[in-house]
Amino acid sequence: MNLRDDLAVVADLVADGSRVLDLGCGDGQLVRHLERRHGCTGTGVEIDPEAVLRAIRSGVSVIELDIDAQLGEFGDDSYDVVVLSKVLQATRRPAEVLAQMSRIAPRCIVSVPNFGLWTHRWRLLRGRMPMSRQMPYDWHDTPNIHNATLVDLEEFLAEQGFAVEQRILFDAAGRVASWPDRLANLMSGAAVYLLARGDEAQRRASTTA
Repeated sequence: MNLRDDLAVVADLVADGSRVLDLGCGDGQLVRHLERRHGCTGTGVEIDPEAVLRAIRSGVSVIELDIDAQLGEFGDDSYDVVVLSKVLQATRRPAEVLAQMSRIAPRCIVSVPNFGLWTHRWRLLRGRMPMSRQMPYDWHDTPNIHNATLVDLEEFLAEQGFAVEQRILFDAAGRVASWPDRLANLMSGAAVYLLARGDEAQRRASTTA
């Protein structure tokens, strides 16, 4: 099974045997991969009825819910990790979604396109809305309503009480890249973040001290 570029990286960040909740799971590709290759127990959440049907047909456990309004149905710490892959920018209330994720699991994985990519800036200078491999939609039909640069996002994550345990960057072509910090926001087309909520970050720090 060939996973989307960022999903392959996400899968590598999930510990074998984890209980995984994938928000905005689409047809369930990631959940299916984690269950087959990593021995995980996975649940997908998706609002598109057609995608839900495809996921069910492929054997994935999926629930049709609105991420913005219905994550309260999941219990505290009912999963080990929650995944939100290229969905945060399409939510109506990103802060509330992240708060619910940190309640549901001690660790979260979030991937986002980077609005600060240099080609996006160049298009803006030319008077055009940004478009790229990571942000392929035209302005009038894009699902993205909260675009952010990596700098904006990392400040926001800190404000929400998350500690960044790992950050994986992608170039404009979708390949994993390694940029110095001063260039990451300019050169990266997208990024994947492995996050720990405050209490989990403190616990891990105390065990390694």
